[in-house]
Amino acid sequence: MNRIQLSQMAVFAAVAEAQSFRKAAADLGIAPSAVSHAVSALEESLGVRLLQRTTRSVAPTQEGRLLIAALSPALSDIDAAMRALSERSERPAGPLKITMPMLAADEIVAPRIGAFLALYPDIELEIRTDDRFEDIVQQECDAGLRLGEHLQADMIAVRASGPWQGVIVGSPGYFEQHPVPQHPRDLVDHRCIRRRFASGRVYRWELEKDGKPVVVNVDGPLILPDQRLMRRAACDGVGLAFLFDPAVETDIAEGRLVRVLEAWCPPFDGFYIYYPSRRQMRPSLRAFIDFFRFRG
Repeated sequence: MNRIQLSQMAVFAAVAEAQSFRKAAADLGIAPSAVSHAVSALEESLGVRLLQRTTRSVAPTQEGRLLIAALSPALSDIDAAMRALSERSERPAGPLKITMPMLAADEIVAPRIGAFLALYPDIELEIRTDDRFEDIVQQECDAGLRLGEHLQADMIAVRASGPWQGVIVGSPGYFEQHPVPQHPRDLVDHRCIRRRFASGRVYRWELEKDGKPVVVNVDGPLILPDQRLMRRAACDGVGLAFLFDPAVETDIAEGRLVRVLEAWCPPFDGFYIYYPSRRQMRPSLRAFIDFFRFRG
C-alpha cells in the first residue's frame, strides 16, 4: 500500500458514508470528478468493485463493506489524533526549552516558576543555563533571556525586568581590615572576587561616571563561575565582589554587605526574553512571554 492508496481509501470511506459522490466531494472540498477518479483507481488497483452505482444511489458492495469495517478503526484513530493535535495547537502544552544565564534563572524565573506551571500544567518547561549568548535556533531552544545590550538585531525582544545596576560590595569584616575604595584605581590594592565566564574569559570590572567608562582589571584570591558563589564569598569576608543589585539588596539592607563606589555603578538595561519570529508562535511560548514579561 502506498500514500496514494491511503488518500483513495479516505475518499472511498467518505463516499460510502455519504452514499453520494457529490455529497462526499462537498464534504471533502474537492471536485466530484476527483472523487470518482479516486474510487475508480482504488477499485482498479485492488481488482474488486467497492461501490454499486446507480443513477439514484451509491452503496458499498460486500467487498466494500469489508474494507470499510477494516478502515473505520484506523480512520477514527486518525481523526482523534488530528483533533488532539488541533486542540494542542490552541492551548499551551508540550515541551518548552528556554536558555538563560543562571542569574536570570535565580532572580527572574525561579521565584515565579511554580505559579507559571500551576497555571499551565500541560507545559513541560526545561530551563537551560548558560552565560554565553546561544543561537536558540541552532540549540533547538524556543527562546532565551539575556541582557538587552547583548541581543542580536534580528531577534524579537520583550522586556523581562526593569533596569538593573551593578554593585561593588564587601563585608563589614573585610572593611575592618581594608580601607573603603574612593576611586576605581583604588581597587588594584584590594582583594577582589573575580568571575570566569563559561567562555573562559575572566570579567574585567566595567565602571562608569558622568559618561566616562573605566575598565579595571582587578586581582584577588578567588575566581568563581557564578554570582551566587561570589555573593557568599563576599559575605564571608573573602574580598570585594561586583554583583547585580537584585542578588544582594537584602544583604545590603540587613548589613551583611556594604556597598562602595556607588557613583561609578550606573544602572543599565535589564533582561529581555528574545526569540526569532512571531510567525506561528507556539501557545506555550506565548504563555511564557506573557507570564514573564516585565510590567513595571
